[in-house]
Amino acid sequence: MSDDPQIAQLSFEDALKRLEAIVHRLESGEASLEESIELYGEGDRLRKQCEARLQAAQARIEKITLGSDGRPGGVQTFDAG
Repeated sequence: MSDDPQIAQLSFEDALKRLEAIVHRLESGEASLEESIELYGEGDRLRKQCEARLQAAQARIEKITLGSDGRPGGVQTFDAG
């Protein structure tokens, strides 16, 4: 998922919170140029981590199929297409 072990260990929610904090810091204009560059790099890695987690979750989603009698008849793998 991520080549940064600390980011790879974060839950989706924690990664998203950190990403929001980074965006806030960058938007505030208070970060130096060097800090902004570092924050941008971390934010990009967090974005990739969140994206990978969402794709993995999507792959696990299953759709319940109903039989002709309206009862659950099985499951199918989620197809986003």
